[in-house]
Amino acid sequence: MGIRRGAIDSGTVLLLGGRSEIGLETVVRLAAGRTVYLAARRSEELTEEIARIKAAGASEVHALEFDADDTAVHQALLEKVSTDHGRIGAVIVAFGVLGDQALAEQDAAHAIGIVHTDYVAQVSVLTIVANLLRTQGSGQIVVFSSIAGIRVRRANYVYGSAKAGLDGFASGLADALHGSGVHLLLVRSGFVVGRMTEGMKPVPLCSSTPEGVAAAVLNGLQTRASRVWVPSFLRPAAVVMRLVPQGIWRRMPR
Repeated sequence: MGIRRGAIDSGTVLLLGGRSEIGLETVVRLAAGRTVYLAARRSEELTEEIARIKAAGASEVHALEFDADDTAVHQALLEKVSTDHGRIGAVIVAFGVLGDQALAEQDAAHAIGIVHTDYVAQVSVLTIVANLLRTQGSGQIVVFSSIAGIRVRRANYVYGSAKAGLDGFASGLADALHGSGVHLLLVRSGFVVGRMTEGMKPVPLCSSTPEGVAAAVLNGLQTRASRVWVPSFLRPAAVVMRLVPQGIWRRMPR
């Protein structure tokens, strides 16, 4: 069954990254009357998150043990969601790490860990989810890219390079899904004020909040947008970014 323009698919909602502030804000807006899965490590500790989603009107909320870095179990885990609760309506891929840039420059294992979580593990789940949704002929996928991946900066090039790879992969996957009944929404956000960026200085005009990103995601799902920029100012800003001379660009902050 295809998805009507202006309507969000009514099937099960799966949040991969069950503690993500942006992910939870998005699910709160989708939860009413739906079955929701919150997938995260230490899933037995998701009590507060489950209570919040139930309060938002979800018919059922399930915690699912999920280690994004353990790609070997992704296939079985994602198939279980489909088997246990039928058609999947929306999959929100919201896990990720910032990592420590200074450490990553000295410690190859740390650099690889950032790239594995923010790119390799995402490629794994997105490939599997896309195939599951293709089979059912419908569904929506939300992928979180970043302005950091549009032109990678010296100040956070490990994280930025992973986001650049993810952005390219998701863009190609969206094209591959065209005509399948499956919609992929790529979210390009700027600095998001929250736990992940605690202690960092927000960037003027380029910052948002989890609530602001979630609102943009909801609108993007409703309108079948291929991409959304949060805040919207980032779209023209990205054009300007590409024109900055390299000598100036390498001195740009995070």
